[in-house]
Amino acid sequence: MAIMDEQLTTWLLFDHVERHFGDVEIVTQRQDGERHRYQYAEMATRTYSLMNALDTLGISEGGRVATLAWNSFEHLECYFGVPGTGRVLHTLNSRLSLDDLTFIINDAEDEAIIFAPDLLEVVTALAPHVPTVRHFIIMGDHLPTDTPINLLSYEELLAASSQRYPRKNFSEYTPAGLCYTSGTTGRPKGALYTHRSTYLHAQACASGAGMQIGPSDCVLPVVPMFHANAWGMVYAGISVGAKIVFGPPRFDPPSFLKLLREERVTVTGGVPTVWIALAEELAANPTPLPDLREIICGGSQPPVPLIKRYRDEFGLRIVQAWGMTETSPLASIARPKHHMRDLDPDTILTTVQSQGGTPLCGIAISLRDADGNEVPFDGSTMGNLYVRGAWVVDSYTKNRSSESFTADGWFQTGDVAIGNPAGYFTIVDRTKDLIKSGGEWISSVAMEGALMGIDGVVESAVIAVPDPKWQERPLPFLVLAPGVTITLEMIHTHLLNAGFAKWQLPERFETIDSVPRTSVGKFDKKVLRQPYGT
Repeated sequence: MAIMDEQLTTWLLFDHVERHFGDVEIVTQRQDGERHRYQYAEMATRTYSLMNALDTLGISEGGRVATLAWNSFEHLECYFGVPGTGRVLHTLNSRLSLDDLTFIINDAEDEAIIFAPDLLEVVTALAPHVPTVRHFIIMGDHLPTDTPINLLSYEELLAASSQRYPRKNFSEYTPAGLCYTSGTTGRPKGALYTHRSTYLHAQACASGAGMQIGPSDCVLPVVPMFHANAWGMVYAGISVGAKIVFGPPRFDPPSFLKLLREERVTVTGGVPTVWIALAEELAANPTPLPDLREIICGGSQPPVPLIKRYRDEFGLRIVQAWGMTETSPLASIARPKHHMRDLDPDTILTTVQSQGGTPLCGIAISLRDADGNEVPFDGSTMGNLYVRGAWVVDSYTKNRSSESFTADGWFQTGDVAIGNPAGYFTIVDRTKDLIKSGGEWISSVAMEGALMGIDGVVESAVIAVPDPKWQERPLPFLVLAPGVTITLEMIHTHLLNAGFAKWQLPERFETIDSVPRTSVGKFDKKVLRQPYGT
């Protein structure tokens, strides 16, 4: 063999950062505004202690250890402490219902739950219904005694354990992480990541084609650590020794803006609703952010007017990324090519930044019609989006929804996309959100983005409603800025100028105080559709 056989496990990331970046800082802002600070060197010794504690507790080899926690340094220790022992880190979405959490924990057969102190009430309610869980471990310095469940103290477990741990040698195909989909259409489904897929995803995420994270960066993932491993931003940041900053559990634009400025964050990532809220705060309280190089936006397509606003009003760059829980999650990112460097900003915006991007190396995509035939990247033909790659799951746990995976090894995402001749693709809509009117398709995503270009429209969500003549028609829901009024005529004029045809224009619209959101911050259109029975 000509090349050393090094197994691609999370130990490679962990060893590297401990040895070479022990002096780099990790910052966690608590909800009370206090900031916890320590360095990678201390993170490493505490993580070793966690590994020893898990062994002492007798959790089975390959057993699932759940976390019910926010973005924090303790959660980071779990990211490496659990899989480093050959066990599986199962990140639970703390914003799900008790019913969904109970189902997920029992489905995964978790043996322990490590949780944040402010989620004690949730854990107490769950405890009688999750028989496989033998250990409830609470983070923080205080161990409550007036609870009906036996609790272990995270800090006491670490303090009683050795700060060294012999590196375990196991296959790179050993499961490392488990994350369940948010269950917008039925019960959540489990996506199981391996050490190999986690390592490869971290490298792609940090690369120049990905999020462009290096040792000189400071990374602040707004996306929760329970959601697809915080998009891999944490693993990517650690793989290169970047400074890591964690914000408080509840997003608050003023304190978040202060955190960006004071910690000199260079790269941050979150869903469009976060950046919509931050834009309003920046407009009300202009604050220079000279260190912030890029805002990574995923979860759903950021509206073009929002990208323009950050560019023109605040001098900040939003970069669109696409992925899913099933793709670990980063699969593509929208970056211009070298020969596009001299194009004017608006051309780059329409040809690149408003697209889903190009797949990262290691990921392949395919656009197919209803019969499974590939459609051309011609800039107009819609196709169902399929994906495969080195960090894409090949099945759900317990083989649920097996119809989503093809016999030739592709995953059907449920998205509809258009590819253009330059090789970029854009997500047109989720299959269930496309509007079929008179036999023709209308993209709700495209209409939402256009409507947000109207002055005074803060947010927009568009759904299909039944129509006796046309089968379905678009119904926009608009969130307006204080004091703003809008008419249907104004909406029609704007949409026509944005390139929509007359037959696509809505006959009416609704104004609402806010768009309902899912547990991970995406627009929750099923709530808007409920009154219409769709």
